[in-house]
Amino acid sequence: MSIFYLFVIAAIQGLTEFLPISSSAHLILLPALSGNADQGLAIDVAVHVGTLFAVILYFRVQVALAVAGTLRLARGRVDTPGAFLALCLLIATIPVILAGLALKLSGLDEALRSVAVIGWAMLIFGLVLYWADKTGTTHRRDDQWTMKHAVWMGVAQAVALIPGTSRSGITITAARALGYDRQSAASLSMLMSIPTIIASGVLLGADVVGDADWALARAGLIAAAFAFVAAFAALAIMMRLLRSVSFTPYVIYRVILGLILLWIAYTP
Repeated sequence: MSIFYLFVIAAIQGLTEFLPISSSAHLILLPALSGNADQGLAIDVAVHVGTLFAVILYFRVQVALAVAGTLRLARGRVDTPGAFLALCLLIATIPVILAGLALKLSGLDEALRSVAVIGWAMLIFGLVLYWADKTGTTHRRDDQWTMKHAVWMGVAQAVALIPGTSRSGITITAARALGYDRQSAASLSMLMSIPTIIASGVLLGADVVGDADWALARAGLIAAAFAFVAAFAALAIMMRLLRSVSFTPYVIYRVILGLILLWIAYTP
């Protein structure tokens, strides 16, 4: 695999992981539409690790708070903001882990990797994001997150296992529908991505450890580094734009791409 193709894969993952346009869909579509071989699980894991470090660095203050809170939570104490944040993140992660295991064990995860499924998910959930963003109130901030809302956002996150849905898109949609302002909705979505990416990396990593070799490890490191830079830049730009711009540009992109994919899928 060439350095250029690794860069393309990493750039796509980094730029789309935290934007509400579905990174998994773009990674599936890349080999399908370009004619190249699928990059494989090892590279998928590597680029996810790169984006993981990017979101940890960007939200380092909240992450440090949650890590300290996790230590208290492990002792059965939820008496600090950090412990409560850690508890909510745990609650929000459980649905996607259970749903991910169910899909993997049933084999349905591969069945969902089709252009038609991605096209419909892009279109439908893009329009749902538009509705939630336009009708949702803005009276809640991310420091007002509740366990009940963590459950709802966690269930929404599990739906994102359908390629094309977008993990960030569906969790932001849920947060906006629950009344969180745009920046708070994005912040909660990004924080939820950390344990989810870790869980996904562990699950996928178990499948590739035995096949690892130096060439693959080198390619993975390069891809992870590229993905880290792209993801951090995408995060910084999106969070800054949300001060004055709605999610409508992402919705327009999703609708256009969804319609194109549906045309490809259903045209003989």
